[in-house]
Amino acid sequence: MQSQIIINSSAREIRVALMENDQLVELFIEHKAHKGIVGNIYKGTVTKILPGMQVAFVDIGLEKSGFLYVGDIDILDTLDLESHDEVKVPLSNPDENDPDQEKSHRTLDHGIPIQEILKEGQEIMVQVAKNPLGSKGPRITTYITLPGRYLVYMPTVNHVSVSRRIEDEEEKERLKEIIGEIGNPGEGYIVRTAGQSCEKEDFIMDLTFLHRLWGTLKDKIPNESNNGTNLLYEDLNLIFRSIRDLFTQDVQRLVIDSKGDYEKCVEFCKKFLPHISNRIEHYSDPLPIFDFYGIEVELNRALDRKTWLKSGGYIAIDQTEALVSIDVNTGKFVGHSDPEETILTTNLEAVREIVYQLRLRNIGGIIIVDFIDMAKEESKERVWTALNNALKSDRSRTRILKISEIGLVEMTRKRVRENLIQTLCEPCSYCEGEGYIKSTTTTCNEIIRAVQKIAGSPTETKRTITLEVHPQIYDLMFEEETSFMEELEQRYGLQVTFQVNPKIHRAKYRISVSEEIS
Repeated sequence: MQSQIIINSSAREIRVALMENDQLVELFIEHKAHKGIVGNIYKGTVTKILPGMQVAFVDIGLEKSGFLYVGDIDILDTLDLESHDEVKVPLSNPDENDPDQEKSHRTLDHGIPIQEILKEGQEIMVQVAKNPLGSKGPRITTYITLPGRYLVYMPTVNHVSVSRRIEDEEEKERLKEIIGEIGNPGEGYIVRTAGQSCEKEDFIMDLTFLHRLWGTLKDKIPNESNNGTNLLYEDLNLIFRSIRDLFTQDVQRLVIDSKGDYEKCVEFCKKFLPHISNRIEHYSDPLPIFDFYGIEVELNRALDRKTWLKSGGYIAIDQTEALVSIDVNTGKFVGHSDPEETILTTNLEAVREIVYQLRLRNIGGIIIVDFIDMAKEESKERVWTALNNALKSDRSRTRILKISEIGLVEMTRKRVRENLIQTLCEPCSYCEGEGYIKSTTTTCNEIIRAVQKIAGSPTETKRTITLEVHPQIYDLMFEEETSFMEELEQRYGLQVTFQVNPKIHRAKYRISVSEEIS
């Protein structure tokens, strides 16, 4: 599969597009004023421990404290094990930025509560595993992982594995033997996808750099508290991370439109990755680079709720706080004579588009796909198999359950960073992110009930009710409720006046009451 990396770099943001066979498949965006912090290493202070949730909050010098689950704590560095039974040391996810690695996350199984591992006020070294999402602070871990070009180095975990995208068993064994020869006992290493077919000398160069980096980090710990800073290590910016993480053997070239960043990329590659430095190109045409490669159009399309299929069917993607639902519909596609064949064709076409949209939009977490109901088990199996095969190209880990009797597929996809909607959009200030507002009729009826409530309360004074409303509400009240308001005025001795305010929310209103003695 021919791939290329297209980078648009400006003073405000960096956008990196991964294209496969001239089609946009993944997009990464980093606003220079709000850089991501995944991979950064901090010296933190435990501020609160919640035994009921087995979670600790750690101040790492950011706006929100990081939250640390008990399963993400390296107990060998924080606990005297002589007083406890045998401990099974977990292996945390060694590289959140390299989702094509071997699945290696395990839950902690030692039976020791978090309040016996950590104490409030304790200083620990932590690494950010997930960026802050919504109201949540960053998720952190005490398992330090340092990604290189060919290896991920885990100084505190005794484990050697190979990326799951390297499928050849003989190649896996060869790579493990090389790492066994050059690695230090008791340390952990994962061979990344880019390490496939590499020789011992390539890994030695990577290891030398990573070992030196780890030594520098350990030396920084006692000094940083005196300097008033928590940051021990900052990961590369998006451009260099893309070179490190995305530039595999399938990538033919990297094209970047910033002359300054192009020169930095060439210099970086000549120093660390000389074999790919001649595959970096500078884009100098006046037409914006994302327009030239058709990326801008795909980007705007990826923000739509509805995505049309070539057959005339469509999928609708709705993102909620808890999960993402994807609904498959036949739309304008009516097929030929066999309804089952029409449904199967639509579902199979939807599979390809769903996987494409998952990657492009970076949708993660719990995902429910509502395929069109199929009567035959053979059809369900074909759709499920097609979905599994299509997901093999996805760099993020996924888990899929079988299609249910009502045509639903439950799946999970690893979520590390914000999805495309969260990155590029914000909740509607009018509907406050709900997607709906009350109709004008509903709001008018609410106003009438509020006036009736005021009118029904006993008083010996003459009351004037002033209603401040949106123009559309006023128009409806004037057209349909004038007689009713006049009746209220006569019955209860009220005077109702309106103030039209185009700046007020259409579903909101303000009522003020003034009284004067008769």
